[in-house]
Order: sequence, then structure tokens, then C-alpha cells
Amino acid sequence: MTPKHTAIFQPLQLRHKTLRNRIVFGAHTANMSHNGLPGERHRGYYEERARGGAAMIVVEPVPVHGAAVLTRGNFLHSTDEIIPHFRKVTDAVHAHGAVICHQLYHVGQHGDGDNSYHAAWSPSGLPSFHDSDGSHAMSEAEIEETIESYVQAARRAKESGFDGIELFAAYNALPDQFWLPFNNRRDDKWGGSFENRMRFSRTLLERVRKMAGEDFIIGMAVNMDPTSEVSQTIEQLQEVVAWHDERHLMDYVTCGTGSYFDHTGIIPTVFFADKLGAPHAEALKQVVKHARVQCEAHVRTPDNAEEVVRSGQADMVSIVRGQIADPHWVTKAREGRPEDVRPCLSCNQMCWGRRYRDYWISCLINPSAGREFEWGGDRFVAAAQPKTVLVVGGGVAGMEAARVAAERGHKVMLAEASDRLGGQFRLAGQQPRRQQILDYIDWLERQLTKLQVQVKLNAPMDGDEVKAFGADEVIVATGSQPDMKGFQRGLPQFDALPGVERGNVWSAEDVMAKRASVGKHVILLDETANWKGTGTALALAEQGHAVTIVTGAATVMAEMARTSADIQARARLRQLGATLLTEHVMLEWHGNSAAVKASGGQAYKIDADTLVIAATNVSERWVADDAGAATIGDASAARTAAMAIYDGRKWAMGV
Repeated sequence: MTPKHTAIFQPLQLRHKTLRNRIVFGAHTANMSHNGLPGERHRGYYEERARGGAAMIVVEPVPVHGAAVLTRGNFLHSTDEIIPHFRKVTDAVHAHGAVICHQLYHVGQHGDGDNSYHAAWSPSGLPSFHDSDGSHAMSEAEIEETIESYVQAARRAKESGFDGIELFAAYNALPDQFWLPFNNRRDDKWGGSFENRMRFSRTLLERVRKMAGEDFIIGMAVNMDPTSEVSQTIEQLQEVVAWHDERHLMDYVTCGTGSYFDHTGIIPTVFFADKLGAPHAEALKQVVKHARVQCEAHVRTPDNAEEVVRSGQADMVSIVRGQIADPHWVTKAREGRPEDVRPCLSCNQMCWGRRYRDYWISCLINPSAGREFEWGGDRFVAAAQPKTVLVVGGGVAGMEAARVAAERGHKVMLAEASDRLGGQFRLAGQQPRRQQILDYIDWLERQLTKLQVQVKLNAPMDGDEVKAFGADEVIVATGSQPDMKGFQRGLPQFDALPGVERGNVWSAEDVMAKRASVGKHVILLDETANWKGTGTALALAEQGHAVTIVTGAATVMAEMARTSADIQARARLRQLGATLLTEHVMLEWHGNSAAVKASGGQAYKIDADTLVIAATNVSERWVADDAGAATIGDASAARTAAMAIYDGRKWAMGV
């Protein structure tokens, strides 16, 4: 096929290396170390993206000093022990034709003492924006010690086989703290004037170049956060970047969004527009004369990337979550198959969401992420003996099971009881700002068609029909049904909400499927504290309903705090006039009002026309039980879409 994307597949000279295209797998914390060392999980993760066509990979940051440790999965700092282990990673990436660099970081006042057991070091001793800890204002000797720690980290990178390093100066990390008058309140040679505030980054970059020599890439990561008054304006950032560029201190600069002052923009959620960072990259492109400029932040699709490069806004583009979701993103786009790129959902649930919980990262729609060394990458081995496979249920668990079984050469039939594929995940995709879910379901349907999976809609099957079909392999993915009893974890002594039988009660699924008759004033009883309840409340509020959310959680959408989407979701609900009652239980539903109570408070009444329940579902198991068949997804236990997709892929890999 003739590729429609040509600008992003032009080679690019970057110091002594020629990038084979303009797509970079940018730095991010995969959190995959084992006892501080990169292992097979880490190697497999990056090798798969190199195999998939990325021109350059920037490996997740290594802390340069004891004060810089930030996560459980950080690599060991200040030791050459890491060198032979990283050599395995760089050799694997180089074998597939990609350039590989290593990001070096120190977040200054924002360090994590729970992981480092070291005081955070910063220019002026200001407090962390991660937690309530303060920091230690560095002496001049400690500044020199810190600079030397960067140089030694760069030396280890060079000896490990990396083609260069990237200085993490973004999001209010340590170099940025020296640049900003807000953070840097020193009155010695490291603070005060513009030149003095640049001294830290200038000194360490000059010393890295002297140590590493000319054949070594030096990049610099910066950011823009227009939401913060104390962060740099674009004009100030242009001045900083141009100053470094004039002195040939870096070979490329990459500009992200957000900051430690406002985490929501760092890894943009569905509430942000595509190509969020493109205007900032363009502004930097206007002032640099020597360095290449890279755009990042919500550049999701081949079309996005092509437009950024073709228009001249940037020389190259960092695609991180897109290549987590599909490590072969580049190859598919280069071959003229952009429709085959598995589309990232911008959900953050298993990438940033798992990192937030200090696990190694994965992907909601690509469970192979982080398991490449166990599962053979995001590719499937042909079955030794092709079989006939019956998949009962066309939600995402069933669709993924059918897709992967067909990829492996089996003859597959997928039977779905309703008239649409996608199950409850399709309903989630109908919530405000979640269209990307529908894009993913469309992708699954295209893959099933290409793989010649026989899909039967409006085709419910009972146990006898499943057995009579006579497939070699059967899997049941019949999903789950809403639990309308109104059980609340805050009142576990009651199996059901008193008065739930009085009527005017619907499930979140009923609302999103447009089966519910909803009045003007709605109470949404949210026992999930995730997108199910909050997304449904947003849909109702945007339709003009007066919505009150009652939840036992400390915050609305608390379970999604790990994604950063919760903050913007709550802000949007407030803009729409919704009432958010947290740490509350519902004592009784009266049919036209409810008795509620806050933790430690007194009961009071809320008038409402309608009660909507968002709760943990109940597995739909009767078909599997009657057929004596195995289950996946919600049919095994009601959980998230991530678990359903994982189940589907894992089962199909074994048939």
C-alpha cells in the first residue's frame, strides 16, 4: 500500500546518528527494574518498540544521586553495577536499527523520601509539591556533588552502549528549579541574574560533553504549563532554550506540558485536545538555530504526527502511550496501514495508573505491554494445530479472544446476543469525552473482519446450543449484569438498599443505553468511584439534569485518582452544577427522595425524581455453567475492561 504519511518517515540527522524516521519512543517511567537493575521485562519492553519501527528510544530516567530516587522501580544510582545490565538493553535495541538514549533526572524539592530515605536537595529548600515534605537547600559543595553525579550517570550511559543522554529539565525538576525565580532564591553565583540561574544546567552539560566527546547525543526535556503563574511563560522558555542553543549545549530539545504544579497536563487525559504540545514546540522551533525540536503531549495518531512534522512545528515527535498501546505503530503507519494501529484511549489506567501505584506499567488495551519477554512481544505464534473455536459473548473480552485466536490460525466464530459488539465498554464509550473507546471497538471490529472471524449478532446461545456446536475450543465471555440491590460497602450489614423496590430506580448501564426514563432531579448512588458512576453523572448533567452524586469514597472518582482524570471530571461536574456528596451513605430510597448521611453526621433528606445506581456488577455465568465451559472477563468476575482484555488475550494465546 502507498503510505499517506511521508513527512514523518523522512530520515533526520541528529548529531552523529541518522534517525530512520521522525517518531521517538520518549522517556517515561516504566518502573520495571528488579532490585534496581534492568532485567528481561525491561529489555523486552524497549526491544519490541525498536522492532516496531521507532527511530529513537529514550529509556526511562535513572536517578543521578541518592536525593533523586523517586519510585520503587528506579534504577540504582551512583554505581557501575547497572552497566552490563543496560548493555543487554542497548544491544537489543540497536539490533533493530533504533538509536537509544538514556534520560537522567533529579527532581530536586519534589523527591520521594519514602523511596529514597534521603532529604530532597533543591536550590532554596522549598517544599515538595508531591507531598508535605520540605527540602534541603544545597550548599555550593552539594551543588558541585550533584553536577558530578550527572556527569558520572552520563558516563555510565555511554559505557552501557547508549548513544546519548537526555537531561530531564521539565515539569519543575532540578534544572528548572535553578532556572525559575520562584524556586531559585539564592544570592550566590547560582542564583539571582539570568546567567547565574542558567549556571547549573550550563555547567553540567558542558562537563557531560567534555566527558563523552563529540559522538554523543545530548538532549534536553523542558515543559510548558500555562495554568501555573509561577511556571515559565512561553517567552521565558524561549529565552532559556535559545540561550542553551546558542552555546551548542544540546542537540535536541523536547517540550512537554503540565508540571508538578499541575500534574493533569503531564500525561494528558481525554479532557485535553490532541497535539497539545504542538504550539509550544513551534514556539521553540522559532528561536533555535542548531538543536532539533521534538513535540510531545497527546500526539496520538499518525495523522497528528504527520501534521506536526509537515507543518514545520517540530522536527520529530514523541509518541509514548501510542507505542505502549501498539508497539508496531510506526511500521503500520509506514506500510500505509494506519487503520491497523491499535488506538490509545488516553485513559492512563494501566500506564500512569500502575506507575502511580508504584507497579511496573502496562496498557489497558495491550496487556502484552510489560510482558513482552514472557509473551513473545505483541505478536502471536501460529498454533501447531488449527482448531475450530467458539467465543460466546461479544464484549471486549470475547472480541480480543476471537481476534488473537484467529491471529494464531484458528477458525473462529463469535456469537453475540445483542445487535452490537463491544458490550459494556461500548456504553462507556458513549460517556462524555470517551469517544476513543469507540475508536478502539471499531479497530477490533476491523481486525475481526480482516481475520475472517465469523461474527453472528442477535445470536444468543444456551448451554445445549454451545455443546451442540461442536467446537474444538469454547470460551464463554457473557459478561455481567447490573446489580440493582443498591448494596453499599459503607453499610455492609444490608444486602440491599431499603426502599430500592419502590421504583424510579435505574442502573448506570440503563442510562447510557438510553433505556432509562430519568426525571429532572437525579441522585446517582456511586459504589464504583470510577468512570462508571462519574461518566454517567457527566452525561446526565450535560443533558440538563440536576445531579447529586452520593458516594462512600473520600472523593468522587477516587479510584481514578491514579489517572489524573478525576480532577478534571470533578471540575466539569461542578461547572455543570452537580452536587458531590462524598463519604456518604444512602440510608433509604423513598421513590421520590432519599435519606442520606455523611460519615459521623446526621441523616437528612434529598428530594429527587430518579435514583441511578452505579455498582459492581454480577457475573452472567449460566451459559458457561450449563455448557461446562470456561469463562473470561466479567463472566469470571466483574472487573474492569483491562482485566477483560487481558483474559481474552491470555486464553487465546493458549489454545
